[in-house]
Amino acid sequence: MALFTDQLKQVFRRLAKAPLFTAITLLTLAIGIGANTVVFSVVNGVLLQPLSYPQSDQLIGIWHSAPGVNLPEIDMAAFMYFTYREHNTAFQDIACYRYDALTVTGFGHPEHLESIDVTDGTLPLLGVKPMLGRLFTRQDDQPNAAKTVVLSYGYWQRRFGGSNSAIGKTMTIDGTAREIIGVLPRDFHFLDDYEASVFVPIQFDRSKTMLGNFNESGIARLKPGVTLEQASADIARMLPIALHSFPPPPGYPVAMFESAHFQPNLKPLKKVVIGDVGKVLWVLMGSILMVLLVACANVANLLLVRAEGRRQELSIRSALGASRKHITLGLLVESLVLSVVGSLIGLGLAFAALRVLVAAAPTGLPRLHDIGIDLPVLLFTMGLALFVSIVIGIIPVIKFSGVHLNTGLREGGRALSQSRERHRARKTLVVVQVALALVLLICSGLMIRTFRALIQVSPGFSDPKSLLSFFVWIPDTQIPAAQAERVLRTEQAIQQKLASLPGVQSVGISTAVPMDGSQWFNPVAAEDHTYKQGELPPLRRFRFIGPGLFSTIGSPLVAGRDITWDDEFQKRPVVLISENFAKEYWGSAQNAIGKRVRETDTEDYREIIGVAKSIYDDGVDKPAPTAIYWPLFQNNLNGDKEMIRRGVNFIIRSPRSGSAAFMSEVQQAVWSVDGDLPLANTHTVDQLYRKSMARTSFTLVILCVAGGMALLLGIVGIYGVISYAVSQRTREIGIRMALGAQREQLTAMFVRQGLTLAGIGAVSGIVIAAVALRLMSSLLFKVSAMDPWTYGLATACILSIAWIASYLPSRSAAVVNPVSALRSE
Repeated sequence: MALFTDQLKQVFRRLAKAPLFTAITLLTLAIGIGANTVVFSVVNGVLLQPLSYPQSDQLIGIWHSAPGVNLPEIDMAAFMYFTYREHNTAFQDIACYRYDALTVTGFGHPEHLESIDVTDGTLPLLGVKPMLGRLFTRQDDQPNAAKTVVLSYGYWQRRFGGSNSAIGKTMTIDGTAREIIGVLPRDFHFLDDYEASVFVPIQFDRSKTMLGNFNESGIARLKPGVTLEQASADIARMLPIALHSFPPPPGYPVAMFESAHFQPNLKPLKKVVIGDVGKVLWVLMGSILMVLLVACANVANLLLVRAEGRRQELSIRSALGASRKHITLGLLVESLVLSVVGSLIGLGLAFAALRVLVAAAPTGLPRLHDIGIDLPVLLFTMGLALFVSIVIGIIPVIKFSGVHLNTGLREGGRALSQSRERHRARKTLVVVQVALALVLLICSGLMIRTFRALIQVSPGFSDPKSLLSFFVWIPDTQIPAAQAERVLRTEQAIQQKLASLPGVQSVGISTAVPMDGSQWFNPVAAEDHTYKQGELPPLRRFRFIGPGLFSTIGSPLVAGRDITWDDEFQKRPVVLISENFAKEYWGSAQNAIGKRVRETDTEDYREIIGVAKSIYDDGVDKPAPTAIYWPLFQNNLNGDKEMIRRGVNFIIRSPRSGSAAFMSEVQQAVWSVDGDLPLANTHTVDQLYRKSMARTSFTLVILCVAGGMALLLGIVGIYGVISYAVSQRTREIGIRMALGAQREQLTAMFVRQGLTLAGIGAVSGIVIAAVALRLMSSLLFKVSAMDPWTYGLATACILSIAWIASYLPSRSAAVVNPVSALRSE
């Protein structure tokens, strides 16, 4: 212990005497370790830590697939929920939920709240205990039960000031009075950080439940000892029971649902929450570890140079009786001190970076509230510090702690010209730096090409930054069902008010905004196509629109005409379809005009009057879905004798979109028509467009930062090796110049040395990349993981910069005075 303490004091004295070396080394290690701590914190919080619910490993999400209609994933339906709840043998409980938005009135201006509709078992299944009051019971879930609501902690604080007297009060939600029965705990987060303000019971009516309507998400808790495979088998057993326990909707035979061949698609709830972000995070973790290895190689090179300067000192100590153990301990303690102090600084940088990351809330990154510096992250950082101390310290130990140090006493000044063997370790480290930097450059290049490929795909609309959208819901408590035409007139009046605002170019109406993630698929049959008995026609994405949508979003019709207000008010049997739908059935957009389609056998055929450009609603990296566009107001559709869409999005094209002043004018325009209508989901379409590419842009930024850091460190390594080689070969340079060597020849000699190291590193990096980058192929779009252009440009880039890094220190060889050089050492 005394020996270690003595070595520690000596190390601090030596580091204090070399402030520039100490600062550069600590900064390099702090950045490398801090970056790794940040990424590991994200990986730990998102991927490794269990969900913050009791026995979360028992929680599963219930999805299905329907290979008969080419649907790899569909949600739950009420008929499945009742069947599974009554007949399962694998679950402790099962529940349904769906995301919603509700209007609250009676507190001044109307307020639109994010909400979650749940069955009675949803919150208890997650292990939630109310902070105040109670949760929903089976009685609250009955269709004729009193209307109740449970508040989130945040909304309770904001609206009721945290008063316990809120329990028992009533709120008017969508025109219906609901009693507040409970408040949820402060630290409760529902699955994927969806910040709902209120929870309301779904209240399925079993007597009216029919097949279809896959609008719910399912969740269940497995019984102890039951596996996911056993639960899947149990669902598969119950699916035929479900299909024959409830009637089909009018016009849909049971055989049509049987032809879908429903199958269970169960997932651990954790996978439901994190989605496919795991691939991205593991790629980022690997890239940041590469940066750390490059930083370690850089610091190891610095320590080698430092140990070279102490060579005679170490030789003298060895000659005076210092053991190999004593010298080894001194070198290792120095590397340990540097790595520990660098880790502490890196930990501080990581803490600050994580606060910025969580505050920025990057799109597509789930479980933000679970990301932070906790015990596993601290242990990881400690382990990293130990690993770094070994990596940066082992090479100096191997080279300078042995008995051959005694030869240092026999080496006079001119004998100090370094041998190839003494340069080998430093050159090897530079090769490693270049190889890893090239791998990261190739990764960055592939993501850049992916991003470019994505933005070059026309999404089916134009200039999304100028498109502002918001949602309005007109409840039947405000306009009764018997006065459905009033709903349409209200929507028309709002459109006209918005169109009169300064700077507004056009206004469209639709139940969905491009790329908003809405998923309403139903089968659509064409009159001139035949289908087998019981065959389900292909599913098409449903949209309900008003006049002016396509001109507003900048998607001119490919053929035919748009819907008019006369079509809407007279409920004419007309529709528009997407261009890919038209080509699939009729070969071209023009051929589709005049053809007729319908949803079910009990409905009227509707004439196709227009064909719209296909829109990439699921993101430009996925195929554009085939879509059908229905009028907002019509008869005999989807099982309803008369259908009016009460919830619609208004889409405004204006150069003023996104400004607070414009949004205020928009709000006043809506309230001038109806003062009880709040605006919800307000955003520009550009926000949705960028969200669809969030994973790619997030990965691109991180990889480019990592690649830039690795490249900088690698070039510093090459510069350091050549610069040190020039300084150590001053006498040799003088001799060569005295014998007639030209300055250009001497410069070229050292440049060749640097390019040779870079070339070996580049070849090694290409081999590593060819093997490793297959893992990130799922992140790429229209570019191969072996793309020759990317490999070639990245290699050319690193060799070019290596040439510069070699040339700059090599110029000093050309200005050496031969006489001074021969007298040196």
